[in-house]
Amino acid sequence: MFKVLRNAWAVPDIRKKILFTLFMLLIYRLGSHIPVPFLDPTMMSYFVEGNAANGLFGLIDSFTGGAFSQATIFAMGITPYINSSIILQLLTIAIPALERMAKEGPEGRKKITSITRYTTIGLALIQAVAICVALTNWGMMQNHSFFNYAIIVISLTAGTTFIMWLGEQITDKGIGNGISLIIFAGIISRIPTMLHTIYATFLGANFSWINLLWLLLLVVLVLAMLVFVVIMNNAERRIPVQYSKRVVGRKVYGGQSTHIPIKVALAGVIPIIFASSITMFPSTIAGLFGANTNTGFWAVIAPGGWVYSIIYFLLIIAFTFFYTQIQFNPIEMANNMKMNGGFVPGIRPGRSTSEYISRVLNRITLAGAIFLGIVAIVPMIFSQLLPGMIIGGTSLLIVEGVALETVRALESQMMMRHYKGFLE
Repeated sequence: MFKVLRNAWAVPDIRKKILFTLFMLLIYRLGSHIPVPFLDPTMMSYFVEGNAANGLFGLIDSFTGGAFSQATIFAMGITPYINSSIILQLLTIAIPALERMAKEGPEGRKKITSITRYTTIGLALIQAVAICVALTNWGMMQNHSFFNYAIIVISLTAGTTFIMWLGEQITDKGIGNGISLIIFAGIISRIPTMLHTIYATFLGANFSWINLLWLLLLVVLVLAMLVFVVIMNNAERRIPVQYSKRVVGRKVYGGQSTHIPIKVALAGVIPIIFASSITMFPSTIAGLFGANTNTGFWAVIAPGGWVYSIIYFLLIIAFTFFYTQIQFNPIEMANNMKMNGGFVPGIRPGRSTSEYISRVLNRITLAGAIFLGIVAIVPMIFSQLLPGMIIGGTSLLIVEGVALETVRALESQMMMRHYKGFLE
């Protein structure tokens, strides 16, 4: 990875893109320290860490690099944009008009992008109003005037809109993956805080040889998780495809062999986000309206417990299958192969091919679902041993996935420029 970065830096065009990306990320981090008027950071920190609403808003705080708990203009981060993108993806399958729009090429994608932007602003407004309502119910608002509420809602919504613009600028003029890089910057910005927590827990005033052994064990487990995530993220099942020869005029087409790659982690981090949102939603809503989520039924389904972990794991598996079926259509793929003279060796074209692809896809999806479940559950076990551990399964997948995708993007840009140092 470092060799790729060094070679990319030597190319003037790519170096400008890297510098532009770093400048945009610097603006994002500076904005994460500009406070919102009429919001007390101390109250917001309690809102996240206390029993007020430590579910979904805790996840938002980890994605924003602590901007939410510090009550800054970027407090909501890019989460509304992620939610609107997921909603549009699901609606594209359900609504024929959006499906036709998605197949219209660049013009159709521009229209969907525009719809996503407006949906993001709408979701940001709703989320900002919900935060104001929650703070009011918990007695954390000093002044209940309409002007104060309007300033808070406008500031939070404008912050999310500006972050969305930053991400698009990085995608267009930087090295790409702007939204992902913004989330990446927010997550890794909390690493110093996590290291300080680790030091205070194991090597500070509570230092002992037992604590040192626990720390070494956790370091080994975290490194093993990183290796496991990298291997599984790059793993894929390749279905061989043979194209028959056909004569068109005086030319012969086809006859080559290729393959269909199916990634084990095809759904990515989306199932974890879905599952965490649903499992945290009841207790979060209860906390917003002033309920005590530390006793009774809420304590049983609280994050970190056995009931919560089992439900969380099962939902990840269910959403992995659901999202994979939306992203990958075996029937359409089999029909396209048949129309182009392609076939899987030993399998009849058409229905038999689609059934074969479905069987392979289901087995791969099961392996990917179990992988995502392990990645999501193991950090929860770590958090019981290491209170204050910030980077969870979702963050780990995002950081690793964005890093690998960024390296691939730099490699592809260097190959397009025929950079000799890289090709050698």
